[in-house]
Amino acid sequence: MLAKNVNDNADIQNIRGVLRFFASKLAPTVQAFGDLMANALPDLKLLRIFVSVVRHQGFANAQHELNLSTSAISTYMSQLESALGLVLCHRGRGGFSLTSKGELFHQETLRLLGELEGFEQYAAALKGELRGTLKLGVLDSTVSDKALPFAEVIGAYSLEHPAVHLNLSVMSPYELQLGVQDNRLDLAIGAFSNRMSGLIYMPLYREQHWLYCSNRHPLFSERRIPEQVITQQRMVGRGYWSQAELARHGFKHSAATVESMEAQLILVLSGAYIGYLPEHYAQAWADKGDLRVLLPATFGYQAPFSMIMRRGRSREPLIQTFRDLLKTQLNQA
Repeated sequence: MLAKNVNDNADIQNIRGVLRFFASKLAPTVQAFGDLMANALPDLKLLRIFVSVVRHQGFANAQHELNLSTSAISTYMSQLESALGLVLCHRGRGGFSLTSKGELFHQETLRLLGELEGFEQYAAALKGELRGTLKLGVLDSTVSDKALPFAEVIGAYSLEHPAVHLNLSVMSPYELQLGVQDNRLDLAIGAFSNRMSGLIYMPLYREQHWLYCSNRHPLFSERRIPEQVITQQRMVGRGYWSQAELARHGFKHSAATVESMEAQLILVLSGAYIGYLPEHYAQAWADKGDLRVLLPATFGYQAPFSMIMRRGRSREPLIQTFRDLLKTQLNQA
């Protein structure tokens, strides 16, 4: 075990040395920042192609994002491996997989690219303007949540910083945390029952959820429904809920699983299932008489929403300005 740790540490140091070679091309010179970054792009391109291939688990799957053919991706990957003197991945009939050194190199590459993007933002901030790309993530179905003025914040941010390109993704809680952890996202907003290390969680507000059935369900017209009758119904669970989480919400098992609120709403509206929905999201259907809350004194919970960012990145200009603007809007609400 000790020998393995020593070897792994040596591998990490070698890989960091190679990455420092790539990063050294970004060292300040008499050239302007723009020329500096332009000269570094060919090497950074190889790193970004590598990260995309890993994210999509193969050359073919990465074609759309990279707008490159598989043969071109293969050529670039070979160039990177040749420059490093390392085999980063296995590809072929057995599928795509990283080598042990490829996994270490991938971790360091994610860290380096995150730091380089922070450097670009810092350089722009020195000139008194914000530039670059701000990658945001949010849980689905928040558009109807008046407690989260997300659209208003984005509008105000875009007016104040028109040179910043926004990239907004809707993901599950797990995907949001993973995205922030590996620098694919700068900031994310959602409810996170299971937390990940290396992230900062800033509490925002609590979202009310109730248990609903539709007007197609047999319980819809019942006036007094015993708790044990409700717990015997076919219930929709969330793919990111653990068994313990399901039990906390009053059920031992689920009859269907979803990854989004829209999917949950569709199944509940079908009349074949009951399920939890955010109050703000279900309200329009409840007002039309399509949905009904079941035993609110017993079945209901509040999901604590947080804004998350990777530890060590909170002071980056793009992240800090958006975070401060969101906090200001929430305080005014």
